[in-house]
Amino acid sequence: MATLVIKPAKGWIPLNLREMWRYRELFVFLGLRDIKVRYKQTVLGASWAIIQPLLTTTVFSVFFGGLGKIPSDGIPYPVFCYCGMLPWTYFSNSLSRGSASIVGNAHLISKIYFPRLIIPASMMVQPLIDFAISFGALICVMLYFHMTPPATAFVYIPLLTLLASALALAISLWLGALNVYYRDIAHIVPFLTQLWMFSSPIVFPYSLIPAKYQQIAALNPIVGLVEGFRSALLGRPWMVEPLLTSVGITLVLLASGAFFFRRLESDFADVA
Repeated sequence: MATLVIKPAKGWIPLNLREMWRYRELFVFLGLRDIKVRYKQTVLGASWAIIQPLLTTTVFSVFFGGLGKIPSDGIPYPVFCYCGMLPWTYFSNSLSRGSASIVGNAHLISKIYFPRLIIPASMMVQPLIDFAISFGALICVMLYFHMTPPATAFVYIPLLTLLASALALAISLWLGALNVYYRDIAHIVPFLTQLWMFSSPIVFPYSLIPAKYQQIAALNPIVGLVEGFRSALLGRPWMVEPLLTSVGITLVLLASGAFFFRRLESDFADVA
């Protein structure tokens, strides 16, 4: 009688998008699970989605806009800052969850088979709820300052949010896979995201960067993302070069991260 031996594939394993589609119900289940866990047994519930960026914007407005006199391109500083904090908060929360997702779901990985890419991808769902709530709060802040977003904002914002999701997922694939083997990643991510925030034009305008350094600064993919949100919400001229750079870097990171993740995933159940 012939013996069938099943071995994990070696080398660079191609992506199987058809298989991912077959497991779409698991993706939905994991996303809904995280939403329920997020708001279960909390006193303020979904209000945390408003409190966090609102308090952060208030503190930044007092110290950077008020005491530090940082310019905001003629826009009320709270609106200027909140427009930057909105995509950044979604991105950083998604990255934090995605980079720890494989280790956090080790019990699931070791029991059943499914495309492991679904785990970090599902981590992008729950922060979307917070993002939507925070976006409503931003509209209220803009109305307080007698500002309204242009109608085109409701076309561009979903596209820019998709870009933020893709960027967070791309980096999460790299860090999530490495975190299985090197648990230092879990300690490095919060520190790096904090440095990343203050090195990005969130509390200060992109125009504050000297012109000779702006092309170098645009290599930071958050620059095009944040400036894109401000252009969409405030009706400012679009900064095409930083936005295209952000899209290009995101696509490269996403493609390479997916193949890197697939290369290592066969050992996740044994190591995680």
